Amino acid sequence: MKIIAIGRNYIDHAKELNNPVPKEPIFFLMPDSSLLRNNQPFFYPDFSNDIHFEVEIVVKLNRLGKNVAAKFAHRYYNEIAIGIDFTARDLQQKCKEKGLPWEVSKCFDGAAPISNFVSIDKFSDINNINFRLELNGEVAQKGNTGEMIFKVDELIEHVTKYMTIKIGDYLFTGTPSGVGPVKIGDRLTAYIEDEKMLDFVVK
Repeated sequence: MKIIAIGRNYIDHAKELNNPVPKEPIFFLMPDSSLLRNNQPFFYPDFSNDIHFEVEIVVKLNRLGKNVAAKFAHRYYNEIAIGIDFTARDLQQKCKEKGLPWEVSKCFDGAAPISNFVSIDKFSDINNINFRLELNGEVAQKGNTGEMIFKVDELIEHVTKYMTIKIGDYLFTGTPSGVGPVKIGDRLTAYIEDEKMLDFVVK
């Protein structure tokens, strides 16, 4: 399986990082070794001093697909989860300054904590789902999937122009504003609507 991660899919997040608002979806790939499951602790890596959290709704793809039109994309998923895209911001900035790819800042082991998946039948509209991240009990990020620049079905259409999606692939759909650093000892809890889905600590 592969992890397809979307960047800059919320206007306010693009602005907070002084990035231009994209005209089409931006995506990159992460390995399955980045996944962190079952509320296991996140161990702060020794190669970075500036790890940031980014909370995201994650879609599990359930069909093989290539060149999927947006109007048919809803057939290719039926479950969502919530995840964190940890970013080594210091490494990312160095890569950007040199014009280099920045997977080293995104694709390290444990960089993608993820909750269990739930059926989208629990929600009336995938484009109107509230979610949030709390850091040590305080709301750090909150968003609604309706605020996405590119909706889930549009993301699937765009990605499948370039690559085949497979059963079990994950689509991280982008993060709202409010990203920030974590430190050892922090506790992160993430919610879809008011259901706690993730709860883990940084060690």
